Amino acid sequence: MTDLHWMSATQLIAAYRAKTLSPVEAAEYLLGRIEALDSRINAICFLDHETTLAQARASEERWMNGEPQGLLDGVPVAIKDLVLSKGWPTLRGSKTVDRNQPWDQDAPSVARLREHGAVFIGKSTTPEFGWKATNDSPLTGVTRNPWNLKKTPGGSSGGAGAALAAGYCPLAIGTDAGGSIRIPASFCGVFGLKPTFGRVAAWPASPFTTLAHAGPMSRTVADSALFLNVISEPDARDWYQQPLLQMDFCWDLAKGIRGAKIAFSPRLGWVKRVDSEVDDIVARAVKRFTEAGAHVAEADPPGGDPTSFFETLFASGAGFLLDQYPKEKLDLIDPDLRQMVEESRSITRRDFQQANAERAAYGAGMKAFMKDFDFLVTPMIAVPPFDTPLLAPVDANGKYWLEWSPFTYPFNLTQQPAASVPCGFTSDGLPVGLQIVGRLGEDGRVLQAAQAMEKLLGLADRHPSDI
Repeated sequence: MTDLHWMSATQLIAAYRAKTLSPVEAAEYLLGRIEALDSRINAICFLDHETTLAQARASEERWMNGEPQGLLDGVPVAIKDLVLSKGWPTLRGSKTVDRNQPWDQDAPSVARLREHGAVFIGKSTTPEFGWKATNDSPLTGVTRNPWNLKKTPGGSSGGAGAALAAGYCPLAIGTDAGGSIRIPASFCGVFGLKPTFGRVAAWPASPFTTLAHAGPMSRTVADSALFLNVISEPDARDWYQQPLLQMDFCWDLAKGIRGAKIAFSPRLGWVKRVDSEVDDIVARAVKRFTEAGAHVAEADPPGGDPTSFFETLFASGAGFLLDQYPKEKLDLIDPDLRQMVEESRSITRRDFQQANAERAAYGAGMKAFMKDFDFLVTPMIAVPPFDTPLLAPVDANGKYWLEWSPFTYPFNLTQQPAASVPCGFTSDGLPVGLQIVGRLGEDGRVLQAAQAMEKLLGLADRHPSDI
């Protein structure tokens, strides 16, 4: 069982089916790994051995009877501490959330996981209310990157990314309103998919409304495809969930991308600064797509820099969430988040409507651009992982993470599926990710392209060695 912590979900299921491994053995081993390592990493903010092992025992009995409950029976999953899970507190990284209240609801993704027999390994850390792209909070402290404990794992699904990279579990739920699945996936050397908006139900509704997505994170593309099969099942509580065709994302995953047209945009036409090493690693990886039979051309999408209207919409969400908090509660909040709330008070109704109009035009332009291409490929992050708990590796300019992560939030605005797949490592051994963006609704094609890149580069089996 030396390498059990690096087993994928699909490998675990095969072992359960063959009865060479039991869900109880897997859960006990991974809980022990978390207890041994997490004082240094801080990826998990809540453990409940009793519940986890009870779920594992129930799964083991089903497998012994030859009656697995669903697609993920017995597979350990980490649940982000923004996502409701019945019986467990969801404190959102904040000292302002009362732990002593009924926790009697599952979010849609958690409900689907429970129906499919998954084993909940714990709650993963998040910055307060998931507001930023690094991963520290007043409640749970600093989460560290397993590749280098001095570095940030990214955020806001940084606990999820760190848990995957540290071998705590094969699957983790992420959320993404400006890059929060893809940033930690890139920084932690794992895979993450922000699905088409409305593909995965979310409830309660995010204060960041139609910018916010929920999606799968894993160490392999195939595991995320299986995961997406489960969490994309419908839930009536999400008014935004789209009536998209239910499909098997695992089917034809290895089809490849022969003949696909790929637009490679190393700057999106407006990004000013990208680390030179990141630039080189991404450019070399993109060239490999031609080995899979794809056609790659450099092309920038239209629309220019969307940062100003994204900022207006995102800050409005933060203000809506926290503006009515009394002073004594605001004093408990991350000072940088409190500053964003203060700034949001100057946003007028006209500003908000103008931002929505600009978003509509930007999305229309991107949609027209994608008529000519199957995929748009960009660097995932403009910089390698940097020291934690810094908010930015560059000069403070009031834009928080937006300057060093300019490739993420445009696709929250457009709601397209976008994935981060590992594409290389810096000279310091830090992971670098490549972003693959697809047409609206074509999540399956994005997974196919990511699978092709994963196969070409062979990085899915590379893990941190000194944790």
